[in-house]
Amino acid sequence: MSRPNILLIHCHDLGRHLGCYGADSVVSPHLDALAAEGVRATSMFAAAPQCSPSRAALFTGRWPHANGVMGLTHRSFAWDLHPDERHLAGMLRDGGYRSELIGVHHESRALEDDAVAERLGFDQVRTGGLAEVVAERGIDALHRFAGGSEPFYLQVGFQEPHRLPGARDEHGVMGFLGEHLDPDTSRGVQVPGYLVANDTARAELAELQGAIRAMDTAVGTVLTALDGLGLTENTITIFTTDHGLALPRAKCSLYDPGLEIAFIVRWPAGSWSGGRSVTGALSNIDVVPTLMEAVGLPAGSARTMHGESFAAALTGEHPTSGREHVFAEMTYHDYYDPRRCVRTDEVKLIANFSSAPGYMDPSQSWRRRCTPRAPSYAHEDYHPSLELYDLRNDPWEQHDLAEDPNHTDRLADLSEQLFLWMQSTGDPLHDGPVGNPLATATRDRLRASALRDRATPDAPVMPPLPSPEW
Repeated sequence: MSRPNILLIHCHDLGRHLGCYGADSVVSPHLDALAAEGVRATSMFAAAPQCSPSRAALFTGRWPHANGVMGLTHRSFAWDLHPDERHLAGMLRDGGYRSELIGVHHESRALEDDAVAERLGFDQVRTGGLAEVVAERGIDALHRFAGGSEPFYLQVGFQEPHRLPGARDEHGVMGFLGEHLDPDTSRGVQVPGYLVANDTARAELAELQGAIRAMDTAVGTVLTALDGLGLTENTITIFTTDHGLALPRAKCSLYDPGLEIAFIVRWPAGSWSGGRSVTGALSNIDVVPTLMEAVGLPAGSARTMHGESFAAALTGEHPTSGREHVFAEMTYHDYYDPRRCVRTDEVKLIANFSSAPGYMDPSQSWRRRCTPRAPSYAHEDYHPSLELYDLRNDPWEQHDLAEDPNHTDRLADLSEQLFLWMQSTGDPLHDGPVGNPLATATRDRLRASALRDRATPDAPVMPPLPSPEW
């Protein structure tokens, strides 16, 4: 069998808000059908809860703090991949793949299309466009690729359902409709459980549902073209997103609603099919090594590949296998708000390295229409240094247990895992300069918990952390 083609479709700000993930009021027939034909990951998480860092991790297989993209890559934010970082497109080009990027590019510095193509390893880049335009360009690329003898990699990024300003927005609000979309209440409106279900929330979620429906329709036209060209059988078709919904305490937060992402893949020739589910915990940094294994190429990077292939799970050999510990991070978005987290299936630890508000508001509005349910520390203006949540009994992460003496062992175990992950991956927050005393206090507390069970003569000694630079 010849090497498979790869069609990777992604969108903004979706989380898992699709019918095939249990969002019953969302109309997403084409993506639901893709899940019914392929394999759906039920527990994949983003490496970061914001656009650029998550995509940089997705397309390099490396953590944002290691690949250089710790914040947004557009306009004056201007974060960029390190010069020697390799993008999936460049790795595949080394293996003889033709490639094209259509629509959203958000994983490296925003430059002219030709400069992006040269930097990342694409033959051609065409950025911009709303859903219909992006779909038309994607279909055009498929027709051109269909006539060639080499395998192709086509990366198609949709702007929707990102918030888009429009004349219909109320004063002080940026909604999801722009000038081209309509709300969708055809199946009612389902408000996620971490938000208060009131009339203003339902109005905002109706807009979001309309944007998702439009994106799903555009994806459907691309998939129909793929099938019409006879390419479906030996094409690895992926749909995913960057992070959670652009709603309070989701996007731009390390709570699960900010990190949970859809991941659907179909490759009939490789037996990635049948409407199956992979239930083990995964990170989107695992996608690159999985694809490189599937196409029989090395994950070409002189730097450490942090992701781990889950190809065996996709064939059905080990559908419950995954990561025991899932890590994620946030450093910059609109402002500096450094946080790190680690979760298992049962519990999550969040370490906050600044005295910022409890969560960054992603509504891009002066007037918020959705209100999060108040967590146990809501009386505080700023988030605590450490937060600990029992995910089995408290899935919406409302009750912080970090100060509960009954959970000291859990706190210590996860502190050790998080501290050593930061150390082993070169996280600058591990021992670099910091901007305020809270960061030092958080690091000292993590370190103390991590070393709690290491106070023996044979235990490795971690170096002391430096004092903050003023």
